[in-house]
Formats: sequence, C-alpha cells, structure tokens
Amino acid sequence: MIKKLNIKNLEQREIMPGFHGRFVNGENITWAFWEIEKGSSIPDHNHIHEQIMHVLSGDFSFTINGIPSIFTKGDTIVIPSNTPHRGTALTDCKIMDVFSPKREEYI
Repeated sequence: MIKKLNIKNLEQREIMPGFHGRFVNGENITWAFWEIEKGSSIPDHNHIHEQIMHVLSGDFSFTINGIPSIFTKGDTIVIPSNTPHRGTALTDCKIMDVFSPKREEYI
C-alpha cells in the first residue's frame, strides 16, 4: 500500500539524550530525520547498516574510522557498513540519515 506521509506529523522520539528522531521505514531502508540539541553526543559505535548522513542545518563534529571532520549545512557522507563513528552537535542541528538495511529499532 502506498501511503502519503508528512514528516511533521510523525511521532518524534528521543532515542538518546538530545537526539530527537522521526522515522520512515520502507522494506529495506530507514530514513531518519533528527533534531539534535547542541552538545549532545553519540558515542563510538558501528552497525551492519550502510548509512548516508546529510546535514540540513547546524554544525556537527563527526569522527569516522578515527578521522575527525566538521560537517555543516549541505555536507553529506556515506558511511560503509561496520565502520566505527561518533559525533557531537556543536550547535543545534537538523540531520537526515538513510540506513540500509532498515533499522528495526526505529520502527
């Protein structure tokens, strides 16, 4: 069944302190829309999912495979499966992530 969605109408969940997400799940992908509070961090982790991150607004310090970078509005990166990464919001941020396969914990 095809269903029209509007992101603002999706339930927002705080997945970890300061990380507020809204999620769209397809058969094989998850599309996450994050509002991240300044100073909030996600610790070093990895997962089986390939991930594409895109910054809509704000500044986000992101370390991938031990290499730190600052990502700002318009920046995008592809993170391969099982690659260690972590990040901290330097300002309030809006970020989109796409994961494949879908993230079961975000359903």
